[in-house]
Amino acid sequence: MLLHSLNLPVFEFEQATGWQIKPEGACKGEVCIPLRGQSGDTLQVQQLAQDMNLPLVAEASEQCWALGPESIGGRTLTTALAADMTLPDLEGNLFSLSSLRGKKVLIYAWAPY
Repeated sequence: MLLHSLNLPVFEFEQATGWQIKPEGACKGEVCIPLRGQSGDTLQVQQLAQDMNLPLVAEASEQCWALGPESIGGRTLTTALAADMTLPDLEGNLFSLSSLRGKKVLIYAWAPY
């Protein structure tokens, strides 16, 4: 989820992630993760990310953070490097993703099914 503050209202976190904040911690189904130092209606994102082992990436110049999904069971990306691919652009010229290596890139994929 994209954030513009490191203080996150509990209801926004719950709506965006499916986790419920309870006295025993963050819970989803039968899984509960204890949270340290969290109380009230606002979550401290840096502590939350540490407690839940969620990736937290910052773009300080834009005051923007991305809080990644949970990785229960160890199924998560181990790197932010995308596999190289070469596809035609709108003019039919071949374009390789690797030509952007070292730059921040957003890949948007869409399928009509």
